[in-house]
Amino acid sequence: MSRLEWAQWGAAACLIALILLGLAWELWLAPLRPGGSWLVLKVLPLLLPLRGILQGRPYTYRWASLLIWLYVLEALVRLTSDPTPAYVLASSSLALSLGFFVCAALYLRLRATRLD
Repeated sequence: MSRLEWAQWGAAACLIALILLGLAWELWLAPLRPGGSWLVLKVLPLLLPLRGILQGRPYTYRWASLLIWLYVLEALVRLTSDPTPAYVLASSSLALSLGFFVCAALYLRLRATRLD
């Protein structure tokens, strides 16, 4: 498998894991209110780029790499303000968000050099 494919699948894996983590976090693991919260809707914007990421569309990688910074910020805020159980979830969310960004940037760089 080439580095380009590794970057594409790494970005897709981080995005899917971030979606699943967001769902589990707000519904079962550490919701703001018992029984789940409406904050689970925060994963909806992550579903928008999923198809383009899986298909390797550079334009999707570009705008999704900007979108992901909202999730980095949310993870940083919750990392510094939430109690201990959510601390682990916020750390995981931060790692997945940054992992997605790194893989997306690497994918775009490798794709640009491959086409030149």
